[in-house]
Amino acid sequence: MKKLVIISINLIKLIGLVILCIMAFIVLSSKITGQEPTIKGYQLKTVLSGSMEPIFQTGSIIQIKLEPNNYAYQKGDIITFHTKDRLVTHRILEVKNKNGEITYKTKGDNNNGPDLWIISQRDVIGKYTGITIPYLGYVMNYANSKIGSALLLIIPGILLIISALYSIIGAKKELEILQG
Repeated sequence: MKKLVIISINLIKLIGLVILCIMAFIVLSSKITGQEPTIKGYQLKTVLSGSMEPIFQTGSIIQIKLEPNNYAYQKGDIITFHTKDRLVTHRILEVKNKNGEITYKTKGDNNNGPDLWIISQRDVIGKYTGITIPYLGYVMNYANSKIGSALLLIIPGILLIISALYSIIGAKKELEILQG
């Protein structure tokens, strides 16, 4: 039973370390490049409102597939697009092709009516892939803040120092036992 508890604790530590490393990568790469990190044509976006509930909750992270500007989306697709000064992820209600220019009418699933804006094909960033991680968006938003970014650098450093001290103390005890 004791062995199972030790294995479980080590597994939890490993998962926490992996999550911490992924968050550090995302935050630091976005700070360095000034853009959202992209991995093999995919990006993670934080859901900031409840307009698409119950598909995804506020505070979730969703994955989108980046598509070229000439990609043709279909009615029913959930897309992420630029509108004014923010990003929005809503479902396409209607696709129009007027003189070769494709536009989209969108709506949040939880909204009463369609959006007031018409989305040009060039304003679309990508399409929702169906992957959602609930509540991790809150953590990512905090990690992107000044304090959160600092903690992402400080906490791993402290953990490395503690680990090194633990190893040194363990090695010293072994040496004392060997010297007898």
